[in-house]
Amino acid sequence: MPPVTTPRTRRRRTATLLSGALLLAAAATGVPAAAAAGAAVPAAAPAAVAATGSPVRVNQVGYLPDGPKRATIVSKATAPLTWQLRNASGTAVASGSTTVHGADAASGDSTHLVDFSAYTGTGTGFTLTVDGQTSYPFDISANLYDQLRSDSLSFFYQQRSGIAIDASLAGAAYARPAGHLGVAPNKGDTSVPCQPGVCDYSRDVRGGWYDAGDQGKYVVNGGIATWQLVNSFERAKRAGTDAALGDSTLRVPERGNGTPDVLDEARWELEFLMRMQVPDGKPLAGMAFHKIHDANWTGLPTRPEQDDQQRELHKPSTAATLNLAATAAQCARVYAPYDAAFAARCLDSARRAWTAAKANPNLLAPDSDGTGGGAYGDSTVGDEFYWAAAELYATTGEAQYRDAVTGSSYHTATVFSPGGFSWGDTAALGRITLATVPGVGLPAADLSRVRASVATAADGYLAAMAGQGYAVPIPADGYVWGSNSQVANNALVIAVAYELTGQQRYRSGALESLDYLLGRNALNQSYVTGYGKHASENEHHRFWAHQFDASLPHPPAGSLAGGPNSGLQDPVAEEKLVGCKPAACYIDDMGSYSTNEVAINWNAPLAWLAAFAADRTGSGPGPTTPSIVVDPPSITVPEGSTATVSVRLSAAPAQNVTVTAARTSGDTDLTVSGPTTLVFTPANWSTPQRLTVAAAQDSDTVNGTAVFSLTGPGVTGATFTATEADDDTPSAAACSVTYHVDSSWDVGFTATVTVKNTGSTAINGWTLAWAFPGNQKISNAWNATVAQNGAAVTAKDAGWNGTVAAGATASFGFQAGYSGSNPAPTQFTLNGAACR
Repeated sequence: MPPVTTPRTRRRRTATLLSGALLLAAAATGVPAAAAAGAAVPAAAPAAVAATGSPVRVNQVGYLPDGPKRATIVSKATAPLTWQLRNASGTAVASGSTTVHGADAASGDSTHLVDFSAYTGTGTGFTLTVDGQTSYPFDISANLYDQLRSDSLSFFYQQRSGIAIDASLAGAAYARPAGHLGVAPNKGDTSVPCQPGVCDYSRDVRGGWYDAGDQGKYVVNGGIATWQLVNSFERAKRAGTDAALGDSTLRVPERGNGTPDVLDEARWELEFLMRMQVPDGKPLAGMAFHKIHDANWTGLPTRPEQDDQQRELHKPSTAATLNLAATAAQCARVYAPYDAAFAARCLDSARRAWTAAKANPNLLAPDSDGTGGGAYGDSTVGDEFYWAAAELYATTGEAQYRDAVTGSSYHTATVFSPGGFSWGDTAALGRITLATVPGVGLPAADLSRVRASVATAADGYLAAMAGQGYAVPIPADGYVWGSNSQVANNALVIAVAYELTGQQRYRSGALESLDYLLGRNALNQSYVTGYGKHASENEHHRFWAHQFDASLPHPPAGSLAGGPNSGLQDPVAEEKLVGCKPAACYIDDMGSYSTNEVAINWNAPLAWLAAFAADRTGSGPGPTTPSIVVDPPSITVPEGSTATVSVRLSAAPAQNVTVTAARTSGDTDLTVSGPTTLVFTPANWSTPQRLTVAAAQDSDTVNGTAVFSLTGPGVTGATFTATEADDDTPSAAACSVTYHVDSSWDVGFTATVTVKNTGSTAINGWTLAWAFPGNQKISNAWNATVAQNGAAVTAKDAGWNGTVAAGATASFGFQAGYSGSNPAPTQFTLNGAACR
């Protein structure tokens, strides 16, 4: 369990990963905890503190041809030194002089800087030589981060609980039977009781990811990790690079099912998070249990399927419930195009969690609950309320969630701290969602302020990097438990600023943060297993425990170590790292859980960054030439009234762009009623602006259509179609309706309704009506605006699907609750006329 203490909040996280004097003493002497407890496990020799090697510190994986290429030299020389970049043959391909930086506060090193960004050649085996000293070799390649993107996400598959890990996907060394499915000697997780006094029933909470080096599963840690994986896909989809995370791109068993693989992986955790929700009819229904793990600390090493301890559910908490609300709301938004029923189930869970958290705002997780697993205590949950409200608002657009966002003190506060956001400080996640999800309905000035706050935070991180010898986006006092995840989280914010602004300094800052994680640091150490000449390999883990048992594997490639922790919060660190400078308080030893553990919420931002860095376009702004984006591409305008479309750019323009709208063909009764010009700037290019189309009242009975164009200098134009819904003669509906229940459970179901136009002319604008024969109550719908009064239901087209050609169909779906029987309606009317 990896706690973290951020400089902003100074919240105390539990620092004990092993429990009891026996296990602590075992770690202090280098004896495995399981051996100290009586298990037959060979003892491991304590790892020596690694020498730092060459004073020439580089990204040991390499650099992108079009990215920054910088290195740090440890030298007390007061004058510039000569550097040479050599290819694999030893030929100098670039040279120059270092810049004297001087003292680096976090490491105590005297440093020089090298910038060879001007070199754009590619190849393998480059080295950098300065003053007779040579770096580790590295590559320069456009596909540099492709494998890291895959491996950092494979980490999650291999951390899965409740499923056998397949050798064909993970490699023979990492294959194992499913853990915690109730197969002896396991006692769960298919029927897990609560701790005494928490509840009087058991829950099926199988699945999900093991949190870290231990085999506990924690909702608050799973929440932030899940959000980052799904957000990585959201970002890539906006940038047009989501195919790289699409179906059959990762080593997961679900590949080939039509859903992007990264969403398949995140779903494994989402299903677990929803299983942690207290069921209806029980006390605290809708809340989420805080965590589930062994009653006592699991011995080290222990393969998951060999764990014989009793598992326990821990008391529900407000923080865990809001993590569920936030991630399930995000799920509803992102998964809808791939599995509408699952998305609807996510939204239902999110709504119930939000309602439960509002009713129970002070069920706080204590720091004292640390026996057998990390406490994850959290005494402040306003940040989680803000995050959850932001996700629900971005997904539904509903006023209750908008009001919760704008009424939160976090909405106007500084939510990006120098030390970075974390599982216990989640307001930044809500801010990022509000700033980036298209169509968020905040007022324009408020949305601009939200987006500007991301860039302001990124500028602060860039300033911190510029003041250091190793260009790290955290302050000198930011080397806490899990510092590497804080580096990655701040780099994520910098990358989001690039998406919002298109300014290259932000892309460079995000990429340069990866340099630190991959070797350009005080220890000349790549903190990612399998990446770089001198990489971590003995991270703290119950199964990937080669240092303790030679028959077990090292952690798989792509696993991020926690990193330097000046707190020295384990016996190995206390013994081996006395007097270390903050940036050097790290040892690659399994016993040093406070510097060298792995965790899902550490690998998640690494995977996010790797996907960003692997984008061939550099992510964010997309194509060099911005395009005009219109949503929806076709609208229906009632005669004598108006309708609107949303207009934005796909990328930041180099300067202000005036977009002009005009009718180019079709019915002259349809006109742009205002405004006819829209101005987009490098700051507001992604903020949707409304364009209004009017349909004149006339005496004809024709449903006219017109095409409108949008053009502007330096941008690719767009068109949209408007169709008048004539009111002089009512649309006589010749129609048939198919009503299909897609999925059903004890108290709810999802259904799809398909309307077919069986007439000879188009239907322009439709409202379908029916009455439920039972007590069904619709909770949410998609592709139509649905209202219910008692048993009577009306479903109105969503605008873009308002015109149904002769012989064509229109479909929409909904989720509903019920009790008893669930009979289907038998009579439907369309625009007041009965359908067959």
